[in-house]
Amino acid sequence: MCGIVGYIGTQRATEILLTGLEKLKYRGYDSAGIATVWEGKIDCVRAKGKLQNLRDKLTNVENPAQIGIGHTRWATHGKPAEHNAHPHTDMARQVAVVQNGIVENYASLREELKEKGYEFRSETDTEVIPNLIAEILSTNSSSLLDAVRQAVNRLSGAFAIAVLSGDYPDELILARQQAPLVIGFGQGEFFCASDTPALVPHTWAVLPLENGEMARLMPLGVEVYNFAGDRLKKYPFTLSWNPVQVEKQGFKHFMLKEIHEQPGVVRTCLEAYLQTEKHSQAKDNSSIGNLVNLGLPEELFQDLEMIQILACGTSWHAGLVGKYLLEQLAGIPTQVQYASEFRYAPPPITANTLTIGVTQSGETADTLAALAMEQQRRAGGEAKYQSRILGITNRSESSLAQMVPHIINTHAGIEIGVAATKTFVAQLMAFYFLALDLAYRRQNKSASQLEEIIDGLRQLSREIELILETQSSFIEELAHQFNETKDFIFVGRGINFPIALEGALKLKEISYIHAEGYPAGEMKHGPIALLDAKVPVVAIAMPGSIFEKVLSNAQEAKARDARLIGVTPKDEPQAAEIFDEVLAVPMVEEILSPILTVIPLQLLAYNIAALRGLDVDQPRNLAKSVTVE
Repeated sequence: MCGIVGYIGTQRATEILLTGLEKLKYRGYDSAGIATVWEGKIDCVRAKGKLQNLRDKLTNVENPAQIGIGHTRWATHGKPAEHNAHPHTDMARQVAVVQNGIVENYASLREELKEKGYEFRSETDTEVIPNLIAEILSTNSSSLLDAVRQAVNRLSGAFAIAVLSGDYPDELILARQQAPLVIGFGQGEFFCASDTPALVPHTWAVLPLENGEMARLMPLGVEVYNFAGDRLKKYPFTLSWNPVQVEKQGFKHFMLKEIHEQPGVVRTCLEAYLQTEKHSQAKDNSSIGNLVNLGLPEELFQDLEMIQILACGTSWHAGLVGKYLLEQLAGIPTQVQYASEFRYAPPPITANTLTIGVTQSGETADTLAALAMEQQRRAGGEAKYQSRILGITNRSESSLAQMVPHIINTHAGIEIGVAATKTFVAQLMAFYFLALDLAYRRQNKSASQLEEIIDGLRQLSREIELILETQSSFIEELAHQFNETKDFIFVGRGINFPIALEGALKLKEISYIHAEGYPAGEMKHGPIALLDAKVPVVAIAMPGSIFEKVLSNAQEAKARDARLIGVTPKDEPQAAEIFDEVLAVPMVEEILSPILTVIPLQLLAYNIAALRGLDVDQPRNLAKSVTVE
């Protein structure tokens, strides 16, 4: 959600802060601002709307300050407006704060400070923080670090903050509780940000703060403390991805670039999850035991009776495909829960259960909170009820990776577009190999059956390339026909029902067209009432166990005058007779088809939104990672 940047060093801070905020725009925002300290005074400039508005306000403003903080805001408390934009200052304008998160007890703190004579200029929860720090500084001989420490110990909720004071012009104070914040280490300069893309133009050496940690950044170094005030010994590490990944590289939008990166993502996953040098040996031994390599210990799966998957949004759709794979390949009963609902209505605790948290950013607040709750409620019980937790994430340095003992890194590389594309495909690849690993361990499928699936996975990157080569121009032309469309229906069955949901989500996210996904067999149980000539129906129909059923459901829609678009193999004769338009995909085994069928749906959503002139990479009201509940 909100983006935080900070800088202290020897360069002018303003441009560094603005450049950092540019790198965080993908998180979603409605206003922006920066604050710097120069000659003992705080200069704070804010603007509603696009970051360019802030740049325009700073034009011709000479500010040589070498310390500052910046923020892109996604509104939670208070409407999008300049007076609600960050940074916020105290009443005397000597303390400035930016925050990502929510202060749940802000109302009581606000009333307490009002009684002491403090005035407030915004409707935000954040404004209580600089005033609280100012109050502590005025009544104690505390350092800025200690004043911030006392203040954060009075805050309830999830937050990450960066703090400046005109009275402490050589210190930048950070604090983190359930919201991401990372320190970057340069040569004689230090940075902070809520996500690493803002840091990589300057440094690859980073240190993520953990929950309950603070840091003091000074020109000569960084000190890290816990909220009790104890000094901690921490060490930075080097990021492993390339800053080129956060550039468009000639594509009009990041989303389009990331759609086209998916063949490479599949290849990277194959290299990461398979030990290719043992491929021939595995075939000779009729065993894939040494072929799948997720680096997960045997005890994670010992006597496993059930799996529960916790996720939100696109990751929830990936979990639904994962459920199908885990049940059909590995024979393990699997439940998929919305993490936001799981927290408030958790199912009864079951024995020998593996909990999988799926979040591309590793920072999704609901998923992290659900996992933490599951850890806590299973703590101290009998061994068979104790916590077994696995994370699937695209960010190995994330909060999820710090929280859980085991992760599967999806290796998609940084994804800038808010609407997930390549990270979804990477999550699917992770679930395929987890299901294959478990199927081998449980001897639920023969070695030849599992080897056949692996061989099919090896072909997918080329097959995605074929879709991109043959369908991109056709889908771009087709998109012109839906410029005035207000509703879409997506249907699928079996393993492709989640892809219908994902196709509908992509379309509504970036084109703002109302779209719904349904199991194809459920159309006649209500949704068919929506159909007429103005409502296109996209049906995913891949040859396999339910192919004829999906075609029959599609014919029911056609009988109601709906325009039918089929995601199906090009030369499938039955499909050609039924569908008005075909988004062709290569013929593959039904169990492998989701990784292919989602590609034309991503292209369809992208092209409709782009033709409407919408902000594809930063759709309204959405954030890349939802770090507050």
